[in-house]
Amino acid sequence: MIVKLISLRYHFGMIRETQTPDRIAELLVHVGRAARSEDAGSGLTAAQWTCLRFFARANGSSRTPSGFASFQATTRGTASQIVKSLERKGLVVGTRSDRDRRSVSFDLTDRGQTMLASDPLRDLIDLIAGLAADERDSFLTTLSRLAATLAMQRDVPAFGTCGDCSHFARADDKAYCACMAEELALVDIAKLCASYAPTGEPLRQGDRHDAE
Repeated sequence: MIVKLISLRYHFGMIRETQTPDRIAELLVHVGRAARSEDAGSGLTAAQWTCLRFFARANGSSRTPSGFASFQATTRGTASQIVKSLERKGLVVGTRSDRDRRSVSFDLTDRGQTMLASDPLRDLIDLIAGLAADERDSFLTTLSRLAATLAMQRDVPAFGTCGDCSHFARADDKAYCACMAEELALVDIAKLCASYAPTGEPLRQGDRHDAE
């Protein structure tokens, strides 16, 4: 009887260990799908909401159709159509670059900011805000490493903030981006950047066992 109990515990332990990564991955996808679901009353699609959030969170050099295309992992043409649809709704406005007249950076209008206040993602944001600070920090660190490693494995751009980027440097009261070779505005340090390069080591197959 004791041998059977030990065997069952070992068996269920193995099932739990092998299923956990699958369950976590499935839950991440499920939570993302549920959180970004369209709000029929808003008149915006899930892709339009993603674009609006991106332009609200990205730095000036990344708030372009090509920057959004990389972030959304879609084609430049599809991204441009989404941006144009938000322009027609009066939610974003484009400004042509002084340095490169071919480049247009987009900002949210007052109407866009008002729309963002009713973002369907707000429910999830509020739930995360209710977590303890150390739990949020640990969660963010883990998710950032997952996102960066997956982007590297699939050879697609990674997105993150300047403060966590290998191009970031600080001297005295100033911050610099080695990639852009220019000084950073303090307001941009916490924003998403299309030139982001992770500072941490990518996740390895043995990371989980090393932590145990």
